Amino acid sequence: MINNKVLAIIKREIKERLMSKKFIYTTLAFPLIMFVILGVQAALFGLDKNETKNILVISNSGELLSKLEKGLPNNRKLRSNKYNFSFKLVDSAKVKEFVSERKNLLHKNKLTGIVFVPASALKNKQVQYFSKSAKNLKIQEQLSRALNMVLVDVYFSDKHIAPEDVKFARERVSFKTFKVSESKGIAEEGYGNLALAYVFTFLLYISLLMIGQLTMQSVMEEKTSRIVEVILSSVNSRELMAGKIIGSAIIGLAQMAIWISPIILLVSTTWFTLPKEITLSITLGQIGYFLLNYFVGLVLFLGLFAALGAVYDNVQDAQQGIWPIMMLIIIPFFIALMMMQNPNNAIADVSSIVPFASVIVMPVKMTLVDVQTWKIATALILNVLTIFLVFPFAGKIYRVGILRTGKKPKLTEVIKWVKYKY
Repeated sequence: MINNKVLAIIKREIKERLMSKKFIYTTLAFPLIMFVILGVQAALFGLDKNETKNILVISNSGELLSKLEKGLPNNRKLRSNKYNFSFKLVDSAKVKEFVSERKNLLHKNKLTGIVFVPASALKNKQVQYFSKSAKNLKIQEQLSRALNMVLVDVYFSDKHIAPEDVKFARERVSFKTFKVSESKGIAEEGYGNLALAYVFTFLLYISLLMIGQLTMQSVMEEKTSRIVEVILSSVNSRELMAGKIIGSAIIGLAQMAIWISPIILLVSTTWFTLPKEITLSITLGQIGYFLLNYFVGLVLFLGLFAALGAVYDNVQDAQQGIWPIMMLIIIPFFIALMMMQNPNNAIADVSSIVPFASVIVMPVKMTLVDVQTWKIATALILNVLTIFLVFPFAGKIYRVGILRTGKKPKLTEVIKWVKYKY
């Protein structure tokens, strides 16, 4: 129950952390760090794209080799990725001997790889790739597409089929997607919500871990510095724990609201317009649920982090006991990422309702597909009920551990704290 003492603890937490330089820096720095990470990734991809790939193409068929010599260098995508080709006619029985003679070229990076395209590739499309990094999937994918185009041209060249028909046959099918919704009917959907699902997944994952560990460290600092003994002279341990958790959750909620404020502006105003391909199909009600769900999830997880902080005296020892809690965050994180491929799979459907997991999975699922209202409400209610189930146990651990220093307690001792009736 929240009384005046709990409110005083909440105010203390907010005053100390919300107005601190650390909070301001992390709130402002996190989006910048994300942009830097994305920028570094883009730069790394750019470096890879600008790196020249020297490919030696060999074949046991002179006719096929001449077609490859005409087709591969003229491939637009290969040219844009800086592929340089050389070609050689080689007897199929001497391919490995031919490659062995060029080992030094491969290991000195003068040759990126050697591709053997036998005459039999026109029947089974089997080619061989020799390189010191043979599992370079990006190079294989790019070469595979280009080689397939040449093989298709050669295969149909003797079948009196018009070139435009061959061109059409080798083109991929392009999907134009439409979302069928009960309330909105049928509407074309771009990639905006998929990108938003990734944003929500990473924000929830990083924020839960970051604020949880900060709360755990705060509890340990108060414990080791003996400040907690002074505080407990005015409030009891249950009031202190409740105030600290609620205060930290309010701070986390404020931080999250700041982070997603650009999304709120995009949804609630017409000041900004996005290209049709990346428009967002999300309502203010869904964003409100996202924040409410996040607050409930924070309270739930912070109860566990606070109890863990009360058990240990230092971060090194706490790292050994933090893994069970971290797994409750990491596993739903990977489920949410998997859900990007198939939002309606059974694991995602169950995880979107199960306590702890639903904190991350349900908001992401709502972004991707229409979710029934009863499922949304059930996920939230179950998390609230879980708070009332977990907190009595976490409170007992906190009550004993917060005043206990010295030797690191064993698991059996912690279980005794939970079983003990006060």
